[in-house]
Amino acid sequence: MKFAGVKSALGAALLLAAANVSGQIFPTKPVTLMVPFAPGGGSDTVARIIQPKLSELLGQPVLVENRPGASGAIATNAVAKAVPDGHTLFLSWDTHAINAVIMRDLPYDTFKDFVPVTLLARLPLVMGVWAGLPANNLAEFIALAKREPGKLNYASVGTGSSNRLYSEYLHSLAGIQVAHIPYKGGGPSIQAMLTGEVAYSFLSFASMRGHIQSGKLKAFAVTGSKRMPDIPNVPTMIESGFPGFEVYGWIGIFAPTGTPEVVVARLNRDFVASVRDAEVMRKFAAAGVEGVGSSPADLDKWVRSEYDKWAKFVKSTNLKFE
Repeated sequence: MKFAGVKSALGAALLLAAANVSGQIFPTKPVTLMVPFAPGGGSDTVARIIQPKLSELLGQPVLVENRPGASGAIATNAVAKAVPDGHTLFLSWDTHAINAVIMRDLPYDTFKDFVPVTLLARLPLVMGVWAGLPANNLAEFIALAKREPGKLNYASVGTGSSNRLYSEYLHSLAGIQVAHIPYKGGGPSIQAMLTGEVAYSFLSFASMRGHIQSGKLKAFAVTGSKRMPDIPNVPTMIESGFPGFEVYGWIGIFAPTGTPEVVVARLNRDFVASVRDAEVMRKFAAAGVEGVGSSPADLDKWVRSEYDKWAKFVKSTNLKFE
Protein backbone atom coordinates (compact mmCIF):
# COMPACT_ATOMS: atom_id res chain seq x y z
CA MET A 1 0.00 0.00 0.00
CA LYS A 2 2.82 2.38 0.83
CA PHE A 3 4.43 1.92 -2.59
CA ALA A 4 1.09 2.24 -4.38
CA GLY A 5 0.52 5.55 -2.63
CA VAL A 6 3.93 6.85 -3.64
CA LYS A 7 3.34 5.77 -7.24
CA SER A 8 -0.07 7.46 -7.28
CA ALA A 9 1.38 10.68 -5.86
CA LEU A 10 4.16 10.71 -8.44
CA GLY A 11 1.67 10.13 -11.23
CA ALA A 12 -0.52 12.97 -10.03
CA ALA A 13 2.49 15.27 -9.76
CA LEU A 14 3.55 14.39 -13.29
CA LEU A 15 0.12 15.19 -14.73
CA LEU A 16 -0.01 18.43 -12.73
CA ALA A 17 3.40 19.40 -14.06
CA ALA A 18 2.16 18.71 -17.59
CA ALA A 19 -0.11 21.72 -17.21
CA ASN A 20 2.89 23.99 -16.84
CA VAL A 21 5.88 23.77 -19.15
CA SER A 22 8.46 26.58 -19.04
CA GLY A 23 5.96 28.70 -17.15
CA GLN A 24 3.21 28.27 -19.75
CA ILE A 25 0.00 26.26 -19.59
CA PHE A 26 -0.08 23.34 -22.03
CA PRO A 27 -1.60 23.48 -24.52
CA THR A 28 -1.22 27.19 -25.21
CA LYS A 29 -2.69 27.06 -28.75
CA PRO A 30 -4.56 24.71 -31.09
CA VAL A 31 -3.17 21.19 -31.40
CA THR A 32 -2.68 19.84 -34.92
CA LEU A 33 -3.18 16.18 -35.77
CA MET A 34 -1.23 15.46 -38.95
CA VAL A 35 -3.00 12.75 -40.95
CA PRO A 36 -0.88 11.04 -43.64
CA PHE A 37 -3.70 10.35 -46.13
CA ALA A 38 -6.51 12.19 -47.90
CA PRO A 39 -9.92 12.78 -46.28
CA GLY A 40 -12.25 9.81 -46.22
CA GLY A 41 -9.78 7.07 -45.33
CA GLY A 42 -9.47 5.09 -42.11
CA SER A 43 -6.95 7.36 -40.41
CA ASP A 44 -8.91 10.50 -41.31
CA THR A 45 -12.15 8.94 -40.06
CA VAL A 46 -10.61 8.12 -36.69
CA ALA A 47 -9.09 11.61 -36.38
CA ARG A 48 -12.43 13.30 -36.96
CA ILE A 49 -14.30 10.99 -34.60
CA ILE A 50 -12.02 11.82 -31.66
CA GLN A 51 -11.56 15.49 -32.60
CA PRO A 52 -14.51 16.97 -30.61
CA LYS A 53 -13.86 15.04 -27.39
CA LEU A 54 -10.12 15.63 -27.53
CA SER A 55 -10.69 19.38 -28.02
CA GLU A 56 -12.93 19.39 -24.96
CA LEU A 57 -10.37 17.62 -22.79
CA LEU A 58 -7.38 19.67 -23.93
CA GLY A 59 -9.24 22.95 -23.70
CA GLN A 60 -7.96 23.98 -27.13
CA PRO A 61 -9.18 23.36 -30.69
CA VAL A 62 -7.81 20.21 -32.30
CA LEU A 63 -7.14 20.69 -36.00
CA VAL A 64 -6.99 17.79 -38.44
CA GLU A 65 -4.51 18.44 -41.24
CA ASN A 66 -4.42 15.98 -44.13
CA ARG A 67 -1.04 15.83 -45.80
CA PRO A 68 -1.03 12.82 -48.16
CA GLY A 69 1.80 11.50 -50.29
CA ALA A 70 4.66 8.99 -50.37
CA SER A 71 2.70 6.34 -48.43
CA GLY A 72 2.46 8.68 -45.45
CA ALA A 73 6.12 9.72 -45.40
CA ILE A 74 5.39 13.40 -46.20
CA ALA A 75 3.19 13.90 -43.14
CA THR A 76 5.53 11.81 -41.00
CA ASN A 77 8.53 13.93 -41.94
CA ALA A 78 6.60 17.15 -41.25
CA VAL A 79 5.93 16.05 -37.68
CA ALA A 80 9.50 14.83 -37.19
CA LYS A 81 10.71 18.35 -38.03
CA ALA A 82 8.03 20.17 -36.00
CA VAL A 83 8.68 22.07 -32.77
CA PRO A 84 8.64 19.41 -30.00
CA ASP A 85 6.16 21.12 -27.69
CA GLY A 86 3.14 18.81 -28.09
CA HIS A 87 1.18 21.10 -30.39
CA THR A 88 1.94 19.14 -33.59
CA LEU A 89 1.23 15.42 -33.47
CA PHE A 90 1.32 12.57 -35.95
CA LEU A 91 -1.75 10.37 -36.29
CA SER A 92 -0.16 7.39 -37.98
CA TRP A 93 -1.39 4.54 -40.13
CA ASP A 94 0.27 1.12 -40.19
CA THR A 95 2.59 2.38 -42.94
CA HIS A 96 4.58 4.11 -40.18
CA ALA A 97 6.27 0.79 -39.40
CA ILE A 98 6.13 -0.61 -42.92
CA ASN A 99 7.76 2.39 -44.63
CA ALA A 100 10.90 1.73 -42.62
CA VAL A 101 10.98 -1.74 -44.15
CA ILE A 102 10.29 -0.95 -47.80
CA MET A 103 11.41 2.64 -48.43
CA ARG A 104 15.02 3.66 -48.92
CA ASP A 105 16.42 7.00 -47.74
CA LEU A 106 13.52 8.07 -45.53
CA PRO A 107 14.11 11.68 -44.42
CA TYR A 108 13.45 10.71 -40.80
CA ASP A 109 14.21 7.84 -38.42
CA THR A 110 11.07 5.91 -37.51
CA PHE A 111 12.33 5.04 -34.04
CA LYS A 112 14.61 7.94 -33.10
CA ASP A 113 12.62 10.94 -34.31
CA PHE A 114 9.33 10.25 -32.53
CA VAL A 115 8.02 9.84 -29.00
CA PRO A 116 5.10 7.38 -28.73
CA VAL A 117 1.93 8.68 -27.07
CA THR A 118 -0.68 5.93 -27.48
CA LEU A 119 -1.84 3.15 -29.76
CA LEU A 120 -5.19 4.79 -30.42
CA ALA A 121 -7.11 2.24 -32.48
CA ARG A 122 -6.90 -0.66 -34.86
CA LEU A 123 -9.04 -1.82 -37.77
CA PRO A 124 -9.48 -5.43 -38.83
CA LEU A 125 -9.71 -5.57 -42.62
CA VAL A 126 -12.03 -7.53 -44.86
CA MET A 127 -11.16 -9.62 -47.91
CA GLY A 128 -13.62 -8.09 -50.38
CA VAL A 129 -14.17 -10.06 -53.59
CA TRP A 130 -15.69 -9.37 -57.00
CA ALA A 131 -19.27 -10.72 -56.96
CA GLY A 132 -18.79 -12.44 -60.34
CA LEU A 133 -15.84 -14.56 -59.22
CA PRO A 134 -16.75 -18.29 -59.38
CA ALA A 135 -15.90 -18.87 -55.71
CA ASN A 136 -18.02 -18.37 -52.61
CA ASN A 137 -15.49 -18.66 -49.80
CA LEU A 138 -11.76 -18.49 -49.19
CA ALA A 139 -11.21 -22.22 -49.71
CA GLU A 140 -12.88 -22.06 -53.12
CA PHE A 141 -10.87 -18.96 -54.01
CA ILE A 142 -7.61 -20.74 -53.20
CA ALA A 143 -8.67 -23.80 -55.21
CA LEU A 144 -9.49 -21.52 -58.17
CA ALA A 145 -6.13 -19.75 -57.89
CA LYS A 146 -4.32 -23.10 -57.85
CA ARG A 147 -6.16 -24.26 -60.97
CA GLU A 148 -5.29 -21.03 -62.78
CA PRO A 149 -1.93 -19.84 -61.35
CA GLY A 150 -1.16 -16.21 -62.17
CA LYS A 151 -4.47 -15.55 -63.94
CA LEU A 152 -6.25 -13.94 -60.98
CA ASN A 153 -5.19 -10.54 -59.69
CA TYR A 154 -5.72 -8.34 -56.66
CA ALA A 155 -5.78 -4.62 -55.87
CA SER A 156 -3.66 -2.70 -53.40
CA VAL A 157 -3.69 0.97 -52.47
CA GLY A 158 -0.08 1.35 -53.62
CA THR A 159 3.04 -0.62 -54.45
CA GLY A 160 4.41 -0.45 -50.92
CA SER A 161 1.11 -0.48 -49.06
CA SER A 162 0.22 -2.63 -46.09
CA ASN A 163 -2.69 -4.29 -47.86
CA ARG A 164 -0.28 -5.44 -50.54
CA LEU A 165 1.77 -7.12 -47.82
CA TYR A 166 -1.35 -8.72 -46.36
CA SER A 167 -2.25 -10.15 -49.77
CA GLU A 168 1.25 -11.46 -50.39
CA TYR A 169 1.20 -12.97 -46.91
CA LEU A 170 -1.96 -14.90 -47.82
CA HIS A 171 -0.46 -16.07 -51.12
CA SER A 172 2.66 -17.27 -49.32
CA LEU A 173 0.69 -19.23 -46.74
CA ALA A 174 -1.73 -20.69 -49.29
CA GLY A 175 0.87 -21.46 -51.95
CA ILE A 176 -0.87 -19.53 -54.73
CA GLN A 177 0.16 -16.99 -57.38
CA VAL A 178 -2.05 -13.91 -57.78
CA ALA A 179 -0.95 -10.86 -59.79
CA HIS A 180 -0.64 -7.45 -58.12
CA ILE A 181 -2.28 -4.29 -59.50
CA PRO A 182 -1.64 -1.10 -57.48
CA TYR A 183 -4.21 1.71 -57.33
CA LYS A 184 -4.15 5.18 -55.80
CA GLY A 185 -6.34 4.47 -52.82
CA GLY A 186 -9.22 2.36 -51.56
CA GLY A 187 -11.85 4.00 -53.78
CA PRO A 188 -10.20 3.03 -57.09
CA SER A 189 -9.50 -0.44 -55.69
CA ILE A 190 -13.19 -0.93 -54.92
CA GLN A 191 -14.20 0.26 -58.38
CA ALA A 192 -11.79 -2.26 -59.88
CA MET A 193 -13.43 -5.03 -57.87
CA LEU A 194 -16.93 -3.91 -58.82
CA THR A 195 -16.09 -4.17 -62.52
CA GLY A 196 -14.19 -7.43 -62.22
CA GLU A 197 -10.91 -5.80 -63.17
CA VAL A 198 -9.44 -7.43 -60.07
CA ALA A 199 -10.58 -10.40 -58.02
CA TYR A 200 -10.13 -9.03 -54.52
CA SER A 201 -8.55 -6.62 -52.06
CA PHE A 202 -8.05 -6.33 -48.31
CA LEU A 203 -9.78 -3.09 -47.26
CA SER A 204 -11.69 -1.66 -44.32
CA PHE A 205 -15.26 -2.84 -43.84
CA ALA A 206 -16.46 0.77 -43.63
CA SER A 207 -15.26 1.45 -47.18
CA MET A 208 -17.02 -1.64 -48.59
CA ARG A 209 -20.06 -1.93 -46.32
CA GLY A 210 -22.68 -0.76 -48.84
CA HIS A 211 -21.33 -2.92 -51.65
CA ILE A 212 -21.14 -6.00 -49.43
CA GLN A 213 -24.65 -5.48 -48.09
CA SER A 214 -26.02 -4.97 -51.61
CA GLY A 215 -24.32 -8.10 -52.90
CA LYS A 216 -22.06 -6.23 -55.35
CA LEU A 217 -19.05 -7.52 -53.42
CA LYS A 218 -18.54 -10.72 -51.46
CA ALA A 219 -16.77 -10.85 -48.11
CA PHE A 220 -14.65 -13.98 -47.65
CA ALA A 221 -12.81 -13.33 -44.39
CA VAL A 222 -11.83 -10.74 -41.79
CA THR A 223 -8.25 -10.29 -40.62
CA GLY A 224 -8.83 -9.70 -36.91
CA SER A 225 -9.02 -12.22 -34.08
CA LYS A 226 -12.83 -12.26 -34.03
CA ARG A 227 -15.76 -11.88 -36.40
CA MET A 228 -17.26 -8.45 -37.04
CA PRO A 229 -20.76 -7.74 -35.64
CA ASP A 230 -22.10 -6.35 -38.93
CA ILE A 231 -21.04 -9.44 -40.90
CA PRO A 232 -21.26 -12.25 -38.33
CA ASN A 233 -21.38 -14.98 -40.97
CA VAL A 234 -17.96 -14.01 -42.37
CA PRO A 235 -15.19 -16.05 -40.70
CA THR A 236 -11.80 -14.82 -39.60
CA MET A 237 -8.68 -15.78 -41.52
CA ILE A 238 -7.76 -17.93 -38.53
CA GLU A 239 -11.07 -19.80 -38.72
CA SER A 240 -10.51 -20.19 -42.46
CA GLY A 241 -7.43 -22.31 -41.90
CA PHE A 242 -4.64 -19.75 -41.47
CA PRO A 243 -3.74 -19.73 -37.75
CA GLY A 244 -0.92 -17.20 -38.18
CA PHE A 245 -3.00 -14.69 -40.10
CA GLU A 246 -4.08 -11.89 -37.77
CA VAL A 247 -3.35 -8.40 -39.10
CA TYR A 248 -4.80 -4.94 -38.55
CA GLY A 249 -4.66 -1.49 -39.92
CA TRP A 250 -3.60 0.50 -36.85
CA ILE A 251 -3.43 4.10 -35.73
CA GLY A 252 -0.90 5.49 -33.27
CA ILE A 253 -0.26 8.97 -31.92
CA PHE A 254 3.33 10.25 -31.95
CA ALA A 255 5.03 13.50 -30.96
CA PRO A 256 8.44 14.75 -32.16
CA THR A 257 11.43 13.61 -30.14
CA GLY A 258 12.24 16.21 -27.51
CA THR A 259 8.64 16.71 -26.43
CA PRO A 260 8.67 17.03 -22.60
CA GLU A 261 7.64 13.90 -20.71
CA VAL A 262 5.00 15.83 -18.78
CA VAL A 263 3.37 16.90 -22.05
CA VAL A 264 3.41 13.32 -23.37
CA ALA A 265 1.76 12.21 -20.11
CA ARG A 266 -0.99 14.81 -20.51
CA LEU A 267 -1.56 13.86 -24.13
CA ASN A 268 -1.69 10.16 -23.28
CA ARG A 269 -4.26 10.78 -20.57
CA ASP A 270 -6.54 12.81 -22.82
CA PHE A 271 -6.24 10.59 -25.89
CA VAL A 272 -7.03 7.50 -23.81
CA ALA A 273 -10.00 9.28 -22.22
CA SER A 274 -11.23 10.26 -25.70
CA VAL A 275 -11.08 6.67 -26.95
CA ARG A 276 -13.08 5.49 -23.93
CA ASP A 277 -15.80 8.13 -24.29
CA ALA A 278 -19.19 6.47 -24.92
CA GLU A 279 -20.01 8.52 -28.03
CA VAL A 280 -16.56 7.95 -29.51
CA MET A 281 -16.87 4.23 -28.85
CA ARG A 282 -20.26 4.16 -30.58
CA LYS A 283 -18.90 5.92 -33.67
CA PHE A 284 -15.82 3.70 -33.73
CA ALA A 285 -18.00 0.59 -33.67
CA ALA A 286 -20.12 1.91 -36.54
CA ALA A 287 -16.96 2.45 -38.59
CA GLY A 288 -15.54 -1.01 -37.79
CA VAL A 289 -12.81 0.48 -35.57
CA GLU A 290 -11.54 -1.03 -32.32
CA GLY A 291 -10.50 1.61 -29.79
CA VAL A 292 -7.32 0.74 -27.86
CA GLY A 293 -5.79 3.61 -25.86
CA SER A 294 -2.45 2.12 -24.75
CA SER A 295 0.51 3.39 -22.78
CA PRO A 296 3.40 5.02 -24.68
CA ALA A 297 5.57 1.98 -23.96
CA ASP A 298 3.00 -0.38 -25.44
CA LEU A 299 2.82 1.68 -28.64
CA ASP A 300 6.62 1.57 -28.95
CA LYS A 301 6.54 -2.20 -28.47
CA TRP A 302 3.78 -2.54 -31.08
CA VAL A 303 5.61 -0.53 -33.75
CA ARG A 304 8.81 -2.48 -33.26
CA SER A 305 6.97 -5.81 -33.45
CA GLU A 306 5.21 -4.72 -36.66
CA TYR A 307 8.53 -3.64 -38.16
CA ASP A 308 10.21 -6.92 -37.22
CA LYS A 309 7.31 -9.00 -38.54
CA TRP A 310 7.15 -7.38 -41.97
CA ALA A 311 10.91 -7.01 -42.36
CA LYS A 312 11.24 -10.75 -41.83
CA PHE A 313 8.43 -11.46 -44.29
CA VAL A 314 9.78 -9.15 -47.01
CA LYS A 315 13.25 -10.65 -46.68
CA SER A 316 11.97 -14.22 -46.79
CA THR A 317 9.84 -13.63 -49.90
CA ASN A 318 12.23 -11.23 -51.65
CA LEU A 319 9.38 -8.84 -52.48
CA LYS A 320 10.27 -5.85 -54.69
CA PHE A 321 8.75 -2.42 -54.27
CA GLU A 322 10.22 -0.38 -57.12
